[in-house]
Amino acid sequence: MSYAIALERVSKSYRLWGRGSQFATLKSALLKRDLKLMPESSVLALRSVSFVVDRGEAFGIIGRNGSGKSTLLKIISGILKPSSGIVRVNGRVAALIELGAGFHPEITGRENIVINGIMLGLSRKEIDSRFDRIVDFSGIGEFIDQPVKTYSSGMYVRLGFAVAVHVDPEILLIDEVLAVGDEEFSQKCIAKIQEMKYRGVTLLFVTHQLDQVRNLCDRALWLDHGAASAIGDPARVVDDYLQAVSGGQPPPAVQDSGGPLSSTPKDEEERWGSGEVVLKRVALIDDKGRELVALGAGSAVSIEMDVEVRVPQDDFVFGVGIYHADGTCVYGTNTDLEGLMPQRLDGNGRVRFAMPSLELVAGTYRIDAAVHTRNGRAFDYRRGVMRFVVGSRVHDIGVYRPRHQWKFEGGIEFREIDNLQRNVPAPVVEALQSTDKRKK
Repeated sequence: MSYAIALERVSKSYRLWGRGSQFATLKSALLKRDLKLMPESSVLALRSVSFVVDRGEAFGIIGRNGSGKSTLLKIISGILKPSSGIVRVNGRVAALIELGAGFHPEITGRENIVINGIMLGLSRKEIDSRFDRIVDFSGIGEFIDQPVKTYSSGMYVRLGFAVAVHVDPEILLIDEVLAVGDEEFSQKCIAKIQEMKYRGVTLLFVTHQLDQVRNLCDRALWLDHGAASAIGDPARVVDDYLQAVSGGQPPPAVQDSGGPLSSTPKDEEERWGSGEVVLKRVALIDDKGRELVALGAGSAVSIEMDVEVRVPQDDFVFGVGIYHADGTCVYGTNTDLEGLMPQRLDGNGRVRFAMPSLELVAGTYRIDAAVHTRNGRAFDYRRGVMRFVVGSRVHDIGVYRPRHQWKFEGGIEFREIDNLQRNVPAPVVEALQSTDKRKK
């Protein structure tokens, strides 16, 4: 099976017990002769939630407090049972869901490591081989033989996370507990999560730190009052959530040419935002202002954005991203990252991101362009707004082609060939020849 976690129409309800559902005294219970208690009402914590997490995927869950995020993780980990629906989990699961969960307060950290390891399916020999790494990662070696009840909340998190990531899980579930740790340990945890992601571990975590979702996740889920409000690209899901938090309701789709812009097929443009500022045109141009769809490696180009201001702003950021056709991020930046502080945006204009030499390996690429607030609320986010082809005399591997030169000494000799004949698109050949002429 290719999936790690699959949920199908999962719901969870909790019964609410009020004064009317309780006996006031033992005498009243005996007189009624019916000791069966009935709840006054119930509340739905999860409402028919369905999604699939692929093996090796990093999946984030966001939402307001009380939206059902922690309940969802507990159901996936097996701590809770759903009221209805189907949950399938394929692989060894390590979970860091509640502060101190799985630790016995009366015994030492050393003994808790052993117990937790055994509960996760490791042998005593495997635990012993990992023990020093766990203690070293946690950074609480001097307290490892003290009862866990004497630990601070930060020490709980350190030990719990260290155990969870060193038992070689196939699936790692993490709740908001990382927010309890200090900044240094949080950065250490993020680095470890990235390492596990690269090794193919499936990651599912709940967090209010939205930058982590944008930077770490392949997809995200926004839970709202127990229901799946949005699921998909993390940048889009986070933006929808921020729009709802700031304005009370998700905004309408960006309007352009009289009609709403909605989601499109995966290989076409996706667009979303409030529409207060709109990127009317995004183009890749050469030094003569001509729009390009094919170019040679090392060409001087600019990403040009025509901006229409519908509502004046004093908080705004322009950003661009270049991606390979397989989804790999080649490069991305924005005005905020580069220290440009916004002052006013009260009229239409043009933004140009100039690159004196775009050193890309031959292949197909896409451009993302966006204008948003400093906290990430999108005015207009255009994902895959345009695509272009890069051609090169040599078909090397990767995405970046640094300027270089081969040098040989001794009895090594080569004969140069004309790489313009090697499956390079005609428009690219013209661009390469034009570049050569300018150099001469």
